[in-house]
Amino acid sequence: MTPELMIKACTFYTGRLVKTHFCSWRDIAIPLTNEDDELAEKIERAMKYNNFRLQKYVFRLWHSYVKGQKKQLTDTLSQVQKMLHCYKLTAILTKWRDKARLKYKKREDELILKHELQLLKWRNNLKLKVAANGESIFPEPSLSKVSLEGNIPECDISLLPQRAVSQIFFYLSLKDKIICSHVCHSWMLMTQASSLWNGIDFSTVKNIITGKYIVSTLQRWRLNVLRLNFRGCILRLKTLRSVSLCRNLQELNVSDCPTLTDESMRYISEGCPGILYLNLSNTIITNRTMRLLPRHFHNLQNLSLAYCKKFTDKGLRYLNLGDGCHKLIYLDLSGCTQISVQGFRNIANSCTGIMHLTINDMPTLTDNCIKALVERCPRITSIVFIGAPHISDCAFKALSTCNLRKIRFEGNKRITDACFKFIDKNYPNISHIYMADCKRLTDSSLKSLSPLKQLTVLNLANCIRIGDMGVKQFLDGPVSIRIRELNLSNCIHLGDASIMKLSECCPNLNYLSLRNCEHLTDLAIEYVVNIFSLVSVDLSGTNISNEAFCKGSLILEHLDVSYCSQLSNEIIKALAIYCVSLTSLSIAGCPKITDSAMEMLSAKCHYLHILDISGCVLLTDQMLEDLQIGCKQLRILKMQYCRLISMEAAKRMSSIVQQQEYNPGDPPLWFGYDYEGKPLTRQHEIPPPKNVEWTVTESTHSSQEEVV
Repeated sequence: MTPELMIKACTFYTGRLVKTHFCSWRDIAIPLTNEDDELAEKIERAMKYNNFRLQKYVFRLWHSYVKGQKKQLTDTLSQVQKMLHCYKLTAILTKWRDKARLKYKKREDELILKHELQLLKWRNNLKLKVAANGESIFPEPSLSKVSLEGNIPECDISLLPQRAVSQIFFYLSLKDKIICSHVCHSWMLMTQASSLWNGIDFSTVKNIITGKYIVSTLQRWRLNVLRLNFRGCILRLKTLRSVSLCRNLQELNVSDCPTLTDESMRYISEGCPGILYLNLSNTIITNRTMRLLPRHFHNLQNLSLAYCKKFTDKGLRYLNLGDGCHKLIYLDLSGCTQISVQGFRNIANSCTGIMHLTINDMPTLTDNCIKALVERCPRITSIVFIGAPHISDCAFKALSTCNLRKIRFEGNKRITDACFKFIDKNYPNISHIYMADCKRLTDSSLKSLSPLKQLTVLNLANCIRIGDMGVKQFLDGPVSIRIRELNLSNCIHLGDASIMKLSECCPNLNYLSLRNCEHLTDLAIEYVVNIFSLVSVDLSGTNISNEAFCKGSLILEHLDVSYCSQLSNEIIKALAIYCVSLTSLSIAGCPKITDSAMEMLSAKCHYLHILDISGCVLLTDQMLEDLQIGCKQLRILKMQYCRLISMEAAKRMSSIVQQQEYNPGDPPLWFGYDYEGKPLTRQHEIPPPKNVEWTVTESTHSSQEEVV
């Protein structure tokens, strides 16, 4: 190494070392000179941050306070608005209530005034008529007297359009048509319209018609006849064979015909292959007829074999022969106790399309029969089992594969609340439920039915374990909106609470039966008034007051207040004022009703068709005279135990109505009062009713002579 390089290296090292130490000193010495400024800057930033946090904290407290004050102000304002709104509503409702009361009072006064004027006019006309005739209101009809009463404008019915004439004669019975055909030549021509002979009902004249006339009629109208009814007719084989002439026949009813045999059915089946409806109930047909059904009636849809005892399970197996009865929709096997489980299995194999099934009065019907039937018949929508005591909840479980819409049971002691659980889960579209006289049903059943949205008809008559709790739970569901018919007869545990709930939740209720619900008071009846949609009400055996119900039921058509012994003439007066559209009325067992009340009824209720006054012991012959003048549409009159009505007056009345029941004896003991209408006591004894009893069950207005 040369000296120059050594000097150069030392110089570089010395300079590098000086530079390094100088930089280190500078870094240590210079910050010390600016420490006060940096500390002041940090303190300032810390103060700003601290002030910001303090402001933020204070702002949050202020914001919460302001928000609370604003919310409190809003709530106060809302309460003030609600109070103002309630005040306005109260004022409006008060004015509306006063106006409604005034209007209701005015309407009621107008109705009462109108009632008094009409009653006065009625009495004046009655006096004038009695004075003009100078005799009883029951004169014997005389053509000479009718011609002298005034100039009656002539009306020739033959001048009407053919369509109108056909519509008029369409509503006449066969006997009336025959009588009309003998009036004159023009009337005879009007009765010969082919459309009037599409359906012929021989059952209405079965006691006076002859086989010769039946044969001639069927021969003449064989191409027009579509419907024939021979119910209860005693016909010879030749007469029944004439049915085969009606090639276009669609409906045939030969029920209760004791002379119908397999031979006559053979002729009918060969000549009338288009029959859709066939009623063979209560006849002596055998398996031979069952063999004919699938061979000839290929389109048969409705078949009734009720109370036919001669066919067997083998005959039901014949239904699958040939084309079979696969189009059968309705089947009635009521009273056919000879059918076993195998028979129902044969029906299931042959008639898979059955939708409506009726099996009444069948003590041999079991759950196994139903199981065998539904295995192949999943389309069943309605079942009727009346008088089938051995059916249990298992049958409902078996029917869960079907889409049931209508169920009807009566008098069954094995059905429990469990069956309604199946209904709730498996039959959401069910609309009709009839479970009358099923003693084991309780409130739990009604609770299970409350979710049903399609239920419109519910009949739980004689289900004595049903009470207020069940009805309330039932009405809490959507079912209350659509319910149209409700029958709670003899549900003796029902009280006012359930009726109050009923009036609140059932705006579409039309038919209501509360028969013998003895715990109901006038309060419950007042709630019934609020159901303005009611058309028919049965309150017999309850404690209804005289005017509690009638004032709010202007559209009422059917009313049954029988055996309400506390009712007086006021109930009839209320009916005459408010319920002028009444068509059916039962006041049987009301001993306080008098002739003056029936006079008001006759003067106002001109649409009355059915009247039951049995046990009204104060009524006399005058009542019948009033009915004849005012209630000209009266068809059925029942007046049992009316001792003050004479037999002569009853006989005269029987010539006006179609059906009448009359008994002049004293009321029986279970009516609760004697022949004067006085309540019976334990010490009070009454002599037994008189042995004289005369009952008119059929009108004598139409004579029974043979018309052909």
